[in-house]
Amino acid sequence: MTFSPALEERFAQMLRAYPEGRQRSAVVPMLIYAQDEVGSITPELIEEVARRCGVDPLQVDEVVGYYSMLHRRPMGKYHVQVCTNISCMLVGGEQLYEHARKTLGIGHKEVTPDGRFSLEEVECMGACSWAPAVQINYDFHHFVTPEKLDQLIDSLRKAQ
Repeated sequence: MTFSPALEERFAQMLRAYPEGRQRSAVVPMLIYAQDEVGSITPELIEEVARRCGVDPLQVDEVVGYYSMLHRRPMGKYHVQVCTNISCMLVGGEQLYEHARKTLGIGHKEVTPDGRFSLEEVECMGACSWAPAVQINYDFHHFVTPEKLDQLIDSLRKAQ
């Protein structure tokens, strides 16, 4: 499996950063960066990361199953994650998630027909002091209200 030259260089730097015999520590970051480029975690990607890190593909597959930020099928261009854990729940996180479901017309880990948005209910983003929290791709948004979420989604709909 081949990747862009930039990703190949990033992988090489990552593997050099770990001592001999510890390259398995690069599995999670390699999966995240590759997922960003490829779109999802495919069986071929699992095989490739396993080969590069010197581990069994089953071990990589187990990592994919454990981490919720790794997806076996493509998510939308804008992946909207709404936290509904206790701190967010207490200040409207569940209502915010329901609002996102209605606004986007999709449910948990579903993708809009145009492929622009996907939605995920998540447990904890580590932003309890700024609840309710939403993450869109790698951008965090704090103290999110339904109105603020509508503004965020509208701005993304207008973006190309």
